Amino acid sequence: MTEGRRKVVIVPCSGIGKPFGTVAREAAYDLVEDLRPDATILVALSKLVLGDEEARAIVASHPVVTIDGCKLNCAAKMVKESGGTPSREVAVLEVFRQHKDLKPEGIAQLNPAGSRLARVLAEGLLPAIDALAAAAKEDDHA
Repeated sequence: MTEGRRKVVIVPCSGIGKPFGTVAREAAYDLVEDLRPDATILVALSKLVLGDEEARAIVASHPVVTIDGCKLNCAAKMVKESGGTPSREVAVLEVFRQHKDLKPEGIAQLNPAGSRLARVLAEGLLPAIDALAAAAKEDDHA
C-alpha cells in the first residue's frame, strides 16, 4: 500500500436494489474518499465473490472493516471465506435502530435521511479505523 503502510480495508455490502445496501456503500465512500482517504482503501465485495487474487490478498493481510446492509452479513462472510478476519463488523440495520429518524429511501440515489444515515455510520466507525490504522502503522515499524 501507499508509503509502505498498510491501510484499513473497507468492504461494504453490495445489496444492489436495497436502500440499506446503498447506505453501506455510501458510508464506505464517505470513509475512503472524504473522512479517511489516507488510512483506508475500498475493496468491492464483488471482487471477493469472483475470487480476485489481489482482493483476496489485500483482505488477508490488512485490517478489515465490513459494512453489511442486511442480516445475511455477506461482506463479513466473504472476507472470512477469502482468508481475512474482519477487525470490525457493522450492520446498517443496527445503526438505523439507533437513528430511526433517518429512514433511507431510494436506491440509485438516497434521500437526504439515507445520506445522513450513511454519514452517521461512517463517522461512528472513525475511532475504530483510527485505532486499526495506528496499530497497522506500529506493526509496519516492528
